[in-house]
Amino acid sequence: MSILIRIINYSLSLRPNIVNAIIMKITKTLLTLGLASAMMQSTAQTAGGAGMSEPRQNPLLMKSTLPFGAPDFRKIQSSDYIPAIEAAIHLQRSKVADIVNSKQTPTFQNTIVAFDESGALLGRVSNILFALASADKTPEIAEAEKQAMPMLTALENDIVFNKALFQRVKYVYDHQHRSLKGEDKKLLEEVYQKFVHAGALLSGEKASRLQEINLRIADLQQQWGDLLPDATNHAVVWVNSKDELAGLSEADIAQCRQDAESRGSKAPYAIVIINTTQQPILTSLDNRDLRRRVYEASIHRSDGTRGFNTFPLVAEIAKLRAEQGELMGQKNYAAYSLENTMAKTPENIYAFLRQLIQGYTPKADAETKAIEDFARRTEGSDFELEPYDRFYYSAKMKKEMLNISDDEVKPYFNVDSVQKNGVFYAAHRVYGLNFVERKDIPTYHPDMKVFEVQDRDGKPIALFYSDMFRRPTKRGGAWMSEFAKQSTYRQQLPIIYNVCNSAKAPAGQPSLLTWDEVTTMFHEFGHALHGILSNCKYNMLSGTDVARDFVEMPSQFNESFASIPEIFDHYAKHAVTGKPMPADLKERMLKSINFQTAYSLGENLAATCLDLAWHVLPSKDVPTADKAADFETKALKEIGLLNHQIPPRYSTSYFNHVWGGGYAAGYYSYLWTEVLAVNIADCFAKRGALKPEVGQAFRDKVLSRGNTGDLMKMFSDFTGMKQPDASALLPARGL
Repeated sequence: MSILIRIINYSLSLRPNIVNAIIMKITKTLLTLGLASAMMQSTAQTAGGAGMSEPRQNPLLMKSTLPFGAPDFRKIQSSDYIPAIEAAIHLQRSKVADIVNSKQTPTFQNTIVAFDESGALLGRVSNILFALASADKTPEIAEAEKQAMPMLTALENDIVFNKALFQRVKYVYDHQHRSLKGEDKKLLEEVYQKFVHAGALLSGEKASRLQEINLRIADLQQQWGDLLPDATNHAVVWVNSKDELAGLSEADIAQCRQDAESRGSKAPYAIVIINTTQQPILTSLDNRDLRRRVYEASIHRSDGTRGFNTFPLVAEIAKLRAEQGELMGQKNYAAYSLENTMAKTPENIYAFLRQLIQGYTPKADAETKAIEDFARRTEGSDFELEPYDRFYYSAKMKKEMLNISDDEVKPYFNVDSVQKNGVFYAAHRVYGLNFVERKDIPTYHPDMKVFEVQDRDGKPIALFYSDMFRRPTKRGGAWMSEFAKQSTYRQQLPIIYNVCNSAKAPAGQPSLLTWDEVTTMFHEFGHALHGILSNCKYNMLSGTDVARDFVEMPSQFNESFASIPEIFDHYAKHAVTGKPMPADLKERMLKSINFQTAYSLGENLAATCLDLAWHVLPSKDVPTADKAADFETKALKEIGLLNHQIPPRYSTSYFNHVWGGGYAAGYYSYLWTEVLAVNIADCFAKRGALKPEVGQAFRDKVLSRGNTGDLMKMFSDFTGMKQPDASALLPARGL
């Protein structure tokens, strides 16, 4: 799809990397195909020394000779990105100029399809750059990203506010919308609506101001993308002695030693902070003071108390977004942002959330009391449970009640077995897919693996990259994206990747996962399947380019396969002996999945409500940076979620989904789509969870269709339900 559409999608819905920016004035000479071609020929070369007869060609501007057109990371250098971005931008501008200057009557083919295809080269190049900017952000890649952002955002507004271009799009919409059918009609609708949503109908001062806002937001999000990872890396907790790590397994202690070595060895051991508020390591640490230090390092990583402060960025972004919504005729940013989603309005989301909060609150209070009562049995009747104690005593309580602990089950969750014998095996059983490792295809990091995905008839249908382990150059969290999206029009098969942040064990030891990390792998591969199984005509409509309150459904649904006994038995094998998890341990493990799940729901609800609270504000009411923390407290209190024991999964100052990503006013989508996923999982369970015919029906009616039709109708076509059933969520979580 065109880079414009990808930019709009990234900034308004799914993706974390590209945002709107200000229009750049360009002359007619820059918009000629001849100059663009000359520019490409020039920038395809890297200057060499005097007398060199064979100038090096920029591999990013050449068609890859690898299978599927995969990026050739053996040839790509950091210095290639900016010349390639510049050349690709000029090429897209020239193609847009051709559309605008055409003397032919605007048609679907010469305007809409031509526009969708105009950014093919730029999309390919930027996909590679932004993949590395998230997963392997070396100083050179960071600099390339910093230089690319203004150019890309300038291009976007240069196109969005190109009145002549929009008039041609509008002409096609007005004259051909009724006569077009299927994917052609849907593509026309999407292109037209995205132009309108981005401000194409604005004029005069409003258009100019929106461009200024877009440029500033782009700059602020770039600053956020640099500051937060730096803050998180510096939040590492240094530990001077092994005794302080009492409670950890030898494997975890070895990991702490390795993390210290990779971060400069300021102490013998280091505890690395991950992206969420709570830290899984708190489950095992016996040392209460160390638990406190870890928790405080997490919650204060970027609120100004430890030298890193994102609140000035938050306050300015929120204010600019609110003004953006107002310029677009809405009362706030959330109302504007939600126009093209399933939820439609902030009011609908709040009604949905309040229904969940009402059922959740008494469960959460009872859960907290039970944990504190348990702790007081050993710590004394005056012991007051703190948030950094909760995971520790909950784990002990689970151990006593269910006789289960993370250390007991982790040896059965070897990352390789989980992927091949769990994630891939489930996809094989349900969708008929097979995975063949391709060691001949280069990657951007040696830890990665590449797999060719074959259909049940042996036909190759996709390429899948797997990047599992954390490193200092990778941002926190887990995600899916693509080097290339599927498109029958372009004759392009999908090239998909998953990125996670599991700990890589020291050499010679197996890398083991927690249960949360197991489900994360299944989750992200659900997104991957949405891309891998796509069967759409146009690039813009394929794969995961759907509304954000639908896109998380395939991923959350795919988590359900992790605990299906037949799948579980296939991957839960001891990392050393290869023996399956004993039946008794498996029974206790599966029973423990829904043990004290009020916490996980509560932290998600709190984060969701924080996101909305910031984005339903009119611009005049957005708090200043020094009042941001107080606003968070006030917002949680008003909605009934101010709970010292259950803080938000992401606090305002490190809420990357919202301030650095594409989920502004959209974090609710995780809970919204969980309802869809639960409903679909129930259908699978009733019809036969591993029956190929059930998987094929889901593949045909949902996963393969991308954004080619009405999303609610896709849901209904498979489930037979007219509307999702929200009442199924709490029972599915064991509440």
